[in-house]
Amino acid sequence: LSALSAREREVLALMAEGRSNAAIAQRLVVTGGAVEKHISNIFAKINLPDVGSDNRRVLAVLAWLRTR
Repeated sequence: LSALSAREREVLALMAEGRSNAAIAQRLVVTGGAVEKHISNIFAKINLPDVGSDNRRVLAVLAWLRTR
């Protein structure tokens, strides 16, 4: 997770709180598209490819929780 930017870590923390993309966007005062881009970058940086059978959002949050 050290490869994540400060904003990406902030987005991931909000994901861990169970926030939707819309709620994250509202909280950070950014567009939904910006949140989607941050989440996409998070998935790429922590090597979570879209394989279809896994929920990458949950896996990203689990990775974040392991660092706590």
